[in-house]
This record gives sequence, structure tokens and C-alpha cells, in this order.
Amino acid sequence: MSVRTTVKAIQDIMRQDVGVDGDAQRISQLCWMFFLKIIDDQDQELELTRDGYKSPIPPRFQWRAWAADPEGITGDELLAFVNGELFPALKELPANGKPGDRRRVVRDVFEDAYNYMKSGQLMRQVANKINAVDFNSLAERQHFGDVYEQLLNDLQSAGNAGEYYTPRAVTAFMVDRVDPHPGELLFDPACGTGGFLTCAIRHMRDRYVKKPAAEQRMQQALRAVEKKQLPHMLCVTNMLLHNVEDPSFVRHDNTLAKPYIGWEQADRVDVVLRTRRSAAGRRTGSRATSRPTSAPGRRPTCSWPSSSACSSPAAGRRWYCRTAPCSARG
Repeated sequence: MSVRTTVKAIQDIMRQDVGVDGDAQRISQLCWMFFLKIIDDQDQELELTRDGYKSPIPPRFQWRAWAADPEGITGDELLAFVNGELFPALKELPANGKPGDRRRVVRDVFEDAYNYMKSGQLMRQVANKINAVDFNSLAERQHFGDVYEQLLNDLQSAGNAGEYYTPRAVTAFMVDRVDPHPGELLFDPACGTGGFLTCAIRHMRDRYVKKPAAEQRMQQALRAVEKKQLPHMLCVTNMLLHNVEDPSFVRHDNTLAKPYIGWEQADRVDVVLRTRRSAAGRRTGSRATSRPTSAPGRRPTCSWPSSSACSSPAAGRRWYCRTAPCSARG
């Protein structure tokens, strides 16, 4: 069975569950289950290739322990385990705050996640379908990446969730014009489902990443923030699908909550990729306008509060936002 057929079969099963209402809830449910399967497949690979590696998820709650066996727990027992043990444990995972701490990634993903399914039998069927996908297979991961893009595209018709998705033709064009390089600090202050990040990763891998050191520089220079739980979870899963080992750089936070004067020299980045988010100022109570301001004889500057994170075009750096006439390259 192809990956696309598997995902369609999963969606058909979820439609039978009375607890899952609409595309947004269905995609959210799919995402946390796929997240656990993807990170478990990665953990198993890292356990073989890296000495001393330990999964961020306790053994009892790893996908392989409760979901991999097609004859495993089901029905009310499975629901009780997921709602009463799995979610509480993952929401409270201790994190040390150090770079590369995957426990923080798991905790942030499940911080506001929710199990919408009310039928343990149907959840078992979904888990068995997900087990058919091997995320350590490059071909299957790439194929699933295409299917995942289609799932994100479906968000456009999922009510307000459509705000999290920017058409890939737009993100690809903007990344191509900005032309980021490995090692340049790249920041998306409202990353949504990670469209700009994935396009930038593909762009750099196609053009500039030829050695493992370049791949490492690229991954270590990525920065992103997303305020809402659903797109944050979708973005982190997207990063794992694109073979980013440590997606902890995707912070579950609000960029606009930080006052303008709070941005320091250490916060400056080389490339900013973003789209204009509607009603950004109303979300935080801060004055956030997308209209650029300029003075005679000066280049336009963006008055969006986090523009202090942008490197000045005059400094020979590149930045791009879709708010005209700021859309320029230095």
C-alpha cells in the first residue's frame, strides 16, 4: 500500500470517530500520532549509530512499546492509557534547557495537544496503519513529505487554520530570491507550519550543502517562533520529516510579546523570512503595523516590532518580508 493510500485510509477511519470534528481536529490528531512514530523511528536509528544515545521519551511511552504491536492494547484500555498516562507524562517531561535536548521538543509539542478520538478500537486501527510507514526509509520519508504537504494544504479549507499555511509557490520564490547560505542565521518570527524553513532547507541542500559540516552549520543557524499549538506541532513534525535532528529551535512562543527595546545585538540574524500575519497587533495588545515607514533620502524600514531582528541591508546582509516596499535585498 502506498503512503498516500495509507494516509487516506487513516483519514477515512478517523471520520468514523464521533470525537473528531472537521479537518483541523483530524490533522491535529494525525500529527501527534505521526510525531511519535517519526521520532521513535529516528531514535531507533540514532541508538544504532550514536554511542550512548538515549531516547527523550521514557521506554513505556515510546511508540514501539504501546503502538507497534498490531495485536496490542485497544478499546477502553488504549484510551485510558493515552489520556491518563501518555499525555500527562509527555506534557511534564523534564528538560535541561541545553541545545539538542529533544525532551523539550516532545514536551512543547504535547503542551497543548489533545486526543480527540473517543474510540479505542478506531485508534488501534489508525496506529496499525501508521506502522506501515517506515520513516527511516529515505524513499518513504520523501513520499510522505509530499503527502504531508498536501495535508498542510488542506488547512486552507479548515476554517481559521488556513492562516498557518502559505502557498509553497510563494515560499519557494521568496527563498530563491533571498538565497540563504549554510551558517547564516535564518529567522522566521511567525513560522506557522514551517513552509519557509523547509523551502530554505531544500534550497541550501540543493545548492550549497555538500559535506556533513555544511549540513551541521545550516541546521544550527535556523531560528523560528510560532505562537499557536497546532501549527507549532505541525512545524516540528515537518522539521523531523526533513531530517532535522534537533527541531528545538522552533520555539512555542510569541515573537510580538517581546517589547521592541528587548531586542539586543545578540538577537540579530542574517536573514528574516516571513509573511504578513493578520491582526498581529490585536493578539498581543502591542502596536504592530505592517506599513513601512521612511524618511526623505533613506531606504524604507519596516515598523513591524521584530524588525530589530532584521540585519540592515546597509550592512550587506539579506532580508526579505512580503510587506511592500520592504521587500528588498541588501
